[in-house]
Amino acid sequence: MAAPPPEPARPLTRRLLVRDLAQVVSPAGRGAPLRGSQLGAVDVVERAYLLCEEGRVAAVGRMRELPDLGGAVEELDGRGLCAIPGLVDCHTHACFAGDRVEEFALRAGGASYEELHAAGGGILSTVRATRAAGENGLLEAVSRHRAWMLRAGTTTWEAKSGYGLDRETELASLRAIRDAGGAATWLGAHAVPPEFASPDAYLDFALEEVLPEAAQLAEAADVFLERGAFDALQARRFLTACREHGLALRLHGDQFTQAGAIGLAIELAARSVDHLEATGDDGVRALALSDVSAVLLPASALFLGRPMPPARALVDAGAAVALATDFNPGSAYCESLPLVCSLAATQLRLTPAEALSACTVNAAHVLGRAGRKGRLAPGFDADVVLLDAPDWRHLSYHLGGDLVRGVLLGGQQAELR
Repeated sequence: MAAPPPEPARPLTRRLLVRDLAQVVSPAGRGAPLRGSQLGAVDVVERAYLLCEEGRVAAVGRMRELPDLGGAVEELDGRGLCAIPGLVDCHTHACFAGDRVEEFALRAGGASYEELHAAGGGILSTVRATRAAGENGLLEAVSRHRAWMLRAGTTTWEAKSGYGLDRETELASLRAIRDAGGAATWLGAHAVPPEFASPDAYLDFALEEVLPEAAQLAEAADVFLERGAFDALQARRFLTACREHGLALRLHGDQFTQAGAIGLAIELAARSVDHLEATGDDGVRALALSDVSAVLLPASALFLGRPMPPARALVDAGAAVALATDFNPGSAYCESLPLVCSLAATQLRLTPAEALSACTVNAAHVLGRAGRKGRLAPGFDADVVLLDAPDWRHLSYHLGGDLVRGVLLGGQQAELR
């Protein structure tokens, strides 16, 4: 497995003080993942400061307790702003070319996602555009999408391949994601490309011709276990081979049907199973007893008019729950985690605090980064979102609002485009 990529090189300011903040908010404690009542436990410091040193959080406290710092300190005025941890998007498909706006219009007129997929639309239409883009085009696309995510407060992100489904484009996609600063996941089993007669024939090719090099570029592997894509036996074959090459395991599961994804995820000790719109009570109980995280994607359910995943039941049962955008051109053209937090509060019945922890600490856990991402606490990376609001809960409350005033990456002010 490729090691997590180093953070993009940035000249570090020795110390940055963000002063006079209305609030500094962070998930409580230092453990991960957070479950049950712990998911909604956050620390709120009012009238606060945040001190960053050499790219990490050095201290958080009340302004009246700010010590004499001495020496050179760059200061940033935080009056009227709230500081939260940089948001972590642990499930995106940000490496794609083209769009599917025509398909969107057809679906708005009554065509189902599965009908469009069966007619040669859906994933395969994006495969054609992505293959035609070339490696430079893919890097340009990923960089543009990464800028959109940053503007919405996402500082750490994952992206999957899976829109190439040939050797050259899959590897180029993984390189583009890595070079743009993302955590790369090889979604080698996303769909069956038209040049192969069956899922098994395609898997023969992918595992023999693509996996060895993909494992040098990616951190994880993913499979779309669903009717019309890959079944549980095929998914097991794919994931077992990827595990043997050192990749962490992820699954798309229970999006439209219950086809064995949760049981397989638990059997193979996967990091996560994602979607879960079709998950029933048995799946909730199984996940609650496991170490597999449930990654919920409410923007996708909304976009496709699907039932929402059983978030409240999962949290109350004690499952590890994370939130992500599922940003992709066909079923969730949305790069905004603040919007996802609003959907979590209004549609999934999560509290604003639970939503914040689900897209910071728990999402970082899914990516294997919870030891340094997802909290504003001493020693954690100084990735900070400054909200233009008097109360941090506007993150969920302000539906689709222009909330993000600024972002710090490793203690440096990022340019938002």
